Amino acid sequence: MYSSKISGLGRYVPDNIVTNDDLSKMMDTNDAWIQERTGIKERRWVKRGSDDTTATMGVKAANIAIERAGINKDDIDFIVFATLSPDYYFPGPGVQVQKELDIKTVGALDVRNQCSGFVYALSVADNYIKTGMYKHILVIGSELHSHGLDKTTRGRGVSVIFGDGAGAAVVSREEDTSKGILSTHLHSQGEFAEELVVKAPGMGTRWVTDIISENDPNDESYFPYMNGQFVFKNAVVRFSEVIMEGLEKNKLSVSDINMLIPHQANLRIAQFIQRKFKLEDDQVFNNIQKYGNTTAASIPIALTEAWEEGKINKGDLVILAAFGSGFTWGSVIIRW
Repeated sequence: MYSSKISGLGRYVPDNIVTNDDLSKMMDTNDAWIQERTGIKERRWVKRGSDDTTATMGVKAANIAIERAGINKDDIDFIVFATLSPDYYFPGPGVQVQKELDIKTVGALDVRNQCSGFVYALSVADNYIKTGMYKHILVIGSELHSHGLDKTTRGRGVSVIFGDGAGAAVVSREEDTSKGILSTHLHSQGEFAEELVVKAPGMGTRWVTDIISENDPNDESYFPYMNGQFVFKNAVVRFSEVIMEGLEKNKLSVSDINMLIPHQANLRIAQFIQRKFKLEDDQVFNNIQKYGNTTAASIPIALTEAWEEGKINKGDLVILAAFGSGFTWGSVIIRW
């Protein structure tokens, strides 16, 4: 058995900054209302006409991660791409990355686990490497939410939260099993699938021919729906459980944590977890204030930014934790 380690990190966000004040011109909202409920001050949205897509943003983040890993793109053995907003209904963006990076014909896998997508994708990469199947796996989380949001007062409870961007990691083989990814922990609870959902387009709900023939301005099925309070209550419980599960698996305690990087869903959730575990400000990294919730991209963007700022160092115990639609949740325990 081998261990796996994150050998390179990269991130990309669009140039276009959308502030809370900008949103107040589109819908009945204001900066104070948004910050009080989410902690978000601004987010990045891809401008209409831009060349940025979910796949191309992922490629930009991936190029940085590959360079930082000190390898050549042809050293990549496999690609795992996590997103809820692919460029096409099918195929998924993994194969687009293979094409755009001009990588040899390695396998490409797409993960559709929304907010916990990157954690699930890391778990896949970790286990492929630990079994000796691959040596270097490119893992990407990328999202383009802004083109699919209801930017009216009707949709403000959700649309103010989400942003666009991408993050990437190269996961590589490590001979020393005391280093790298120590364990991953994944869970789901499908009974709450419709508490955070986009129902259309979906073959299970409507016929494509009906969708094409209708033009109903009141049809909200294409926009995200979230039962905010219910999601919040479940998130704080599951975050705590899955973090403790990872610590206990590795015979570690909360006092061993050097850096916790939670999925950037809502600053209030992260602050609740920080208080519960009695962690200092320098033990938890949040950047939702600048980028909003970028779903599968949020953890790799935050992890990359924390590393770039020197907040993660060799030997640190780093914990990644996510909760989101599905419900799905998970954690990754890393000895850096």
